[in-house]
Amino acid sequence: MRIDNLQYANWSEKIFRQMREGGVDAVHVTIAYHENFRETVLNIEQWNRWFEQYPQLIMHGRYATDVKLARETGRTAIFFGLQNPSPIEDDIGLVEILHTLGIRFMQLTYNNQSLLATGCYETEDPGITRMGKQVINEMNRVGLVVDMSHSADRSTIEAADLSARPIAITHANPYTWSPALRNKKDDVIRAVTENGGMLGFSLYPHHLKNKTACTAGDFCQMIARTADKFGTEHLGLGSDLCQDQPDSIVEWMRVGRWSKTIDYGEGSADQPGFPPMPEWFRDNRDFGNIEDGLRAVGMNAAEVDGIMGNNWYRFYTDNFGPVAN
Repeated sequence: MRIDNLQYANWSEKIFRQMREGGVDAVHVTIAYHENFRETVLNIEQWNRWFEQYPQLIMHGRYATDVKLARETGRTAIFFGLQNPSPIEDDIGLVEILHTLGIRFMQLTYNNQSLLATGCYETEDPGITRMGKQVINEMNRVGLVVDMSHSADRSTIEAADLSARPIAITHANPYTWSPALRNKKDDVIRAVTENGGMLGFSLYPHHLKNKTACTAGDFCQMIARTADKFGTEHLGLGSDLCQDQPDSIVEWMRVGRWSKTIDYGEGSADQPGFPPMPEWFRDNRDFGNIEDGLRAVGMNAAEVDGIMGNNWYRFYTDNFGPVAN
């Protein structure tokens, strides 16, 4: 089973076919960065058209069982997520509505301070806000996973401790391996994993050791060392693949509508435009290179299978539905 728990590609039939060529059974796709509720619904509408156009390649995933159905029918299950809480605006009631529409992950912030938490580019981190605590409770109730990939340290630790259900860092790497504002320090990863949560390793070059020149061996050694520290069962992949996107899109990600200039955040490793991907991971057909690399660094079959997809599958099974009464 292969699950990639974060992509934001410039979607096309070509990419959907590459998913199938790479044996990718499920992908968590970003539905919104800075959009409001109505704009997010329009993005979902676009995905509905793709599901109609390419039913032999992709299907809408809502629960873990859809990953199995996709495998059995030779398709890729597409799970929706938000990289910002902007689609709930200031209305906690929209949390349940978005879950009903198929959203399964929501970041409490994207780099900046939000109504819920603090982003990793802010100088000060006061932690989870009053509204944030209420929204976490509501997300727990309906089965919408708390994602802290772009959040600051204190906010992430508090979210992991406050949440009654495990949270996720869907796409980031250890800060000790590659110091970047969005990579996570050991105390942050520990808080997430000790509470049953997941870390998805990112292949976005700005967050890799040596960036585009990072080798598959270095990447897989990093995964093995992280597994030794925090347990293999809490680890998976969240490639952050932004295939075929124009540079204007990366500016939209970072700026949205809140600034007239590009603000990378003090100390950020980010630069204008998308960096080239490592030569061993260009698109969805290259997941086999990671699988081979994990075996090469000494991980056994069960550990490799877990990181490639089984661990996310278990997490989906436990966390996409409402709390049992």
